[in-house]
Amino acid sequence: MVTPRIQKTRIENRLPVAREGIPFILIGIVLTSLCAWFAVIIPSLFFALITAFVIFFFRDPDRTPDETGDAVLSPADGRVLKAVYRTDSDNPFGGPCREVCIFMSLFNVHVNRAVSSGVVSKVQYHAGRFFSANLDKASEQNERNGLTIETPGGHTLVVVQVAGLIARRIACWVAPGDRMAAGQRFGLIRFGSRLDVYLPEDSRIIVREGHRVKAGQSVIGYLS
Repeated sequence: MVTPRIQKTRIENRLPVAREGIPFILIGIVLTSLCAWFAVIIPSLFFALITAFVIFFFRDPDRTPDETGDAVLSPADGRVLKAVYRTDSDNPFGGPCREVCIFMSLFNVHVNRAVSSGVVSKVQYHAGRFFSANLDKASEQNERNGLTIETPGGHTLVVVQVAGLIARRIACWVAPGDRMAAGQRFGLIRFGSRLDVYLPEDSRIIVREGHRVKAGQSVIGYLS
């Protein structure tokens, strides 16, 4: 399977911005500097603003989980689109489950974090369309990348990175067999999108539509 938009990089990051953003930031700095050198004021200000936005977009703050154990953390910053119970088997979990969808706008932190400690048992990429990420059909028809995580307590969790109308690159930094800690960075989606989390059907969900959450910090539910 060809995976043109999935890329690997280092999970550890001591910089204030995600490493994927560094090339864009450098390009912006160079263009701003050249315009300033030649005293072209308006283009210089334009590129300076663009560079500032790129730095803001790729920011990567340190996060410490408020809870671990049976708590399931949000994988993304953003707004909860829905938190529902699914009875069908035609979903990434493969059976009845709880589903929480989180939408990331252009102004949210876009680094994705592990919802729980565990081992990655599967990473599965799906090519697809680029519908707006806040539409229900985006989960099934958009380009996406799914991670299946087996927790120390024997639970299975599935996290799906979904591309959107503007988001055209999914970065995944883990592979099957990797062990992750709760709240650890595992990927990024460039320029606005969503993440879907699938939990066992007996899980207790504590977020509702419209709630604001933070990746690796906010608790969205608890495993039974």
